[in-house]
Amino acid sequence: MAANGSGTDAGPRPRGRFDPAAAVRSARARGETLDQLLDRNLAELLQELRVAITGVQVLFAFLLGLAFTARFDGLDAFALTVYTVTLLATALATVVLIAPVSFHRLVFRRRQKAVLIAVADRMLVVGLALLVLAISSGVLLVLDVVLGRGPGVVGGVGVLLVATVLWYGLPVWARRTAAGVHPDEAPGSDPPGERDPAG
Repeated sequence: MAANGSGTDAGPRPRGRFDPAAAVRSARARGETLDQLLDRNLAELLQELRVAITGVQVLFAFLLGLAFTARFDGLDAFALTVYTVTLLATALATVVLIAPVSFHRLVFRRRQKAVLIAVADRMLVVGLALLVLAISSGVLLVLDVVLGRGPGVVGGVGVLLVATVLWYGLPVWARRTAAGVHPDEAPGSDPPGERDPAG
């Protein structure tokens, strides 16, 4: 769902903010109440967070164990730097991806589900960006140790490029071109480049 108010001259909504008018339009289009829409959006976000956090947990466990292996002492300065970047990116991704849980607990039963969804949406995007950095630098680290510096850099950059295209480039292209928009959607009702976290 898009995000620009109700088609009036109110101007574009700041990104990451809940737009009640757009949420109501989306709910009506699906035959839902606003509460049902918010419940569905929250369920979708939680499912996405489960997928992302699983990958982060596996990578984090690997990195924490790696520091206590025999070969770790043999890493040069470059490999230690890559390890540090990978560990910090993974730790930050973990914190950011778990943050919506804490947010939810603190606003529980205060009728703030809309802001929870808007904040969790942004946190998921940031967490995925940190995860892309962690995965690509982790590949660089492992390939550097196993195959050498050159293949490590190629592998790490390759993973970074593929993840960036698939996780960000492709969805942004789809939003801007309105590819796959439902044929019943009224033309011109909402600009395709905007996104409503409650949509």
